[in-house]
Amino acid sequence: MGLTIGVDIGGTKIAAGVVDEEGRILSTFKVATPPTAEGIVDAISAAVAGASEGHDVEAVGIGAAGYVDDKRATVLFAPNIDWRHEPLKDKVEQRVGLPVVVENDANAAAWGEYRFGAGQGHDDVICITLGTGLGGGIIIGNKLRRGRFGVAAEFGHIRVVPDGLLCGCGSQGCWEQYASGRALVRYARQRANATPENAAILLGLGDGTVEGVQGKHISEAARLGDPVAVDSFRELARWAGAGLADLASLFDPSAFIVGGGVSDEGELVLGPIRKSFRRWLIGGEWRPHAQVLAAQLGGKAGLVGAADLARQG
Repeated sequence: MGLTIGVDIGGTKIAAGVVDEEGRILSTFKVATPPTAEGIVDAISAAVAGASEGHDVEAVGIGAAGYVDDKRATVLFAPNIDWRHEPLKDKVEQRVGLPVVVENDANAAAWGEYRFGAGQGHDDVICITLGTGLGGGIIIGNKLRRGRFGVAAEFGHIRVVPDGLLCGCGSQGCWEQYASGRALVRYARQRANATPENAAILLGLGDGTVEGVQGKHISEAARLGDPVAVDSFRELARWAGAGLADLASLFDPSAFIVGGGVSDEGELVLGPIRKSFRRWLIGGEWRPHAQVLAAQLGGKAGLVGAADLARQG
């Protein structure tokens, strides 16, 4: 199969891109994300039509945030869109006249990194995305592992602290409450409130108040050596690395790929994650260690991965 289209459904925009067999994006088309579920289907169709103009496209892959069934056709549940058992494949196929594959967005991003990014050369890869929340994907034996019902790799909702912090999913103590962009902001605000004298740079980058501290301020302050910002990244990394050690016990991959907005800080966060991973890896003194790698495709991973999954059929 030649050219395919990948679709990335974001909170503010829907992006479609024509992708070739080497993972290169040849054209893109973006539309605003509508407020209604049915409007999103129309917007996906419009983005596909816009991106495909002038190209001979053979299939469409859609990355959707939520639980996608094992047939890669129906969104069983989407946390941020009013989709409950939404037959997204059928609806979009009727509008665009092309075969459609629907995939969880984190799975699509993981596949993109495995095929065309940091995962090249590895057969067994676990991807995690440290963004607002925490997502991931599993590639074992060169295959995307989705589970019997299609909803595997919801890593962010592994409970790491019994009766811990309340999560948006309704459970308590989920991993993403301790290793995510939201967690990083919480750590920084708590520390700045407790020792404001150690957060002078951090507070100065915002509006001077603890409540005004945002993720971008923490990143910049950490690069400038602010003690609270640096310590907040270390705390996030401690939880992230410990979680990777648990995943190593389950899957024994050759590499972990860390993506998402938090990972954009590079060694500021990846170095401490590797240190924590080594600290908590069971039998780590005597066993091989998986590599912990930075994702390479950035925000394009989901679109590229969805397009390639459509090519796989």
